[in-house]
Amino acid sequence: MTSTAATSGHEASKPTTVGGVVGAPSAARATQLVRRAAGGQDSAPVEIVAPFTGLASATIPQATDADVRKVFGDARQAQRSWAARPVRERQQVLTRLHDLILGRQDEILDLIQLEAGKARLDAFDEVASTALVAGYYGKHSARILGAKRVAGALPVLTKAGELRHPKGVVGVISPWNYPLALTAMDVLPALVAGNAVVQKPDNQTALSALWLHELAEEAGLPAGLWRIVLGRGSVIGDALVEEADYLCFTGSTPTGKHLAAKVAGRLTGYSLELGGKNPMIVLPDAPVAKAAAGAVTACFASAGQLCVSVERIYVHERIREEFTRAFVARAQALRLGGDLGYGADMGSLTSPNQLSSVSAHVEDARAKGATVLTGGRARPDLGPLFYEPTILADVPENVDLFAGETFGPVVSIYGYADVEDAIERANDSAFGLNASVWTGDTAAGWAVAARIKAGTVNVNEGYAATFGTVALPMGGMKESGYGRRNGAEGLLKYTESQSIAVQRGLRLRPPRPVPPKLWARGMTAGIRLLRRIR
Repeated sequence: MTSTAATSGHEASKPTTVGGVVGAPSAARATQLVRRAAGGQDSAPVEIVAPFTGLASATIPQATDADVRKVFGDARQAQRSWAARPVRERQQVLTRLHDLILGRQDEILDLIQLEAGKARLDAFDEVASTALVAGYYGKHSARILGAKRVAGALPVLTKAGELRHPKGVVGVISPWNYPLALTAMDVLPALVAGNAVVQKPDNQTALSALWLHELAEEAGLPAGLWRIVLGRGSVIGDALVEEADYLCFTGSTPTGKHLAAKVAGRLTGYSLELGGKNPMIVLPDAPVAKAAAGAVTACFASAGQLCVSVERIYVHERIREEFTRAFVARAQALRLGGDLGYGADMGSLTSPNQLSSVSAHVEDARAKGATVLTGGRARPDLGPLFYEPTILADVPENVDLFAGETFGPVVSIYGYADVEDAIERANDSAFGLNASVWTGDTAAGWAVAARIKAGTVNVNEGYAATFGTVALPMGGMKESGYGRRNGAEGLLKYTESQSIAVQRGLRLRPPRPVPPKLWARGMTAGIRLLRRIR
């Protein structure tokens, strides 16, 4: 395992330092972004530290319950005029935002690295994903949301159609691990659907959300329509749930269940993306070198702090030894580093809590008989939150990481002799978010993928193929969530459907002179005929 001293992409003559990270946006810039958050000016602020160094990077004001409720009221006023605009006008904002994101990516790459501790290439994944989301909804929203004509009850005489209306004000609770991409995936479709949004990003990575908010308003989004509140869930969570016309949450399964129960009492809608224990199946005909390289990305991108990253690998016994050898070698070659720039392959964990959780999972497995093939230790010589890419074998079922989500750069390898057994073991989980299948026969890979109980399954990829295809819905089965983001479904969930039918001529009840029994017979014949016609 090697470290790297990556260089910043900036060419400034005087590099700035925030949180001890040279080349990061200036403290003044961080303060400028924080001022875009609503409320909280009189409450106790929270100091955010840079994962690479453990030094302060920003001071974040915290909103109160009253602040959040006022923000919802203001957003509700702004939403009315926004919803009255044609969809094509609303989606033009996202088209302009798409270009701004790509053109000004250097600053947000620095911010993501500063806040989340990612390697720069992992940060770029967020930039690319955000631009793809803006581009997709900037192009397709009018078609998806447009009025739909359907066949009426009586041909010609019944004119029927469906309209879509915005929910009103959407509450979005965003996680710390993908602060830019997950903000875009949830907030942008809600806005283009005609809603206002009140978002609570995690304090640790709030600057990334605030940066996108700034660009959206520069792209033409009306001020006051997308509001960002900063605060602890224990303080402002009730206000978010009680005021929102729809709630979108990404985070842990226990918290998601708690929020769902509260929202259900109000009879409002919600979507949840929750935990995962994502499997990867390597079929016996898989090209070993490609599968091993793919596994490195699938397991260790963003230091494994990705809801769709792989934590379990099932390899056919015929190639298990060869795959394991290649996978371990590639993991050991990864360069860990904490400077800005593209020199490192993997960054650090984001918080002390994550480091503690990952370390505890590995030590528990090691103590109960698991074999550490590589990694398995923190790297304080590189920074306070670095942890080596870790591969385990011989993991017993009575350890925490066997079935529980680790959410770090840790993966376990298991062998299998029969594909049916591999599929059954992949499905033997409370979770069902993402999965990966590797094979030399893509038709066979598709067939295996279709039998895995997960919301997304990638063949010869870890997660990027489905994650990057914005037209596909993304979400979890079982305890990995409810509802979907992306695709048409990720837009329509932020709307209420309304059905309208206009009846002309013949009524749908018998005229007074016609006996009801005769009418029923005639309608029966007509319904049979309609089945043949339609």
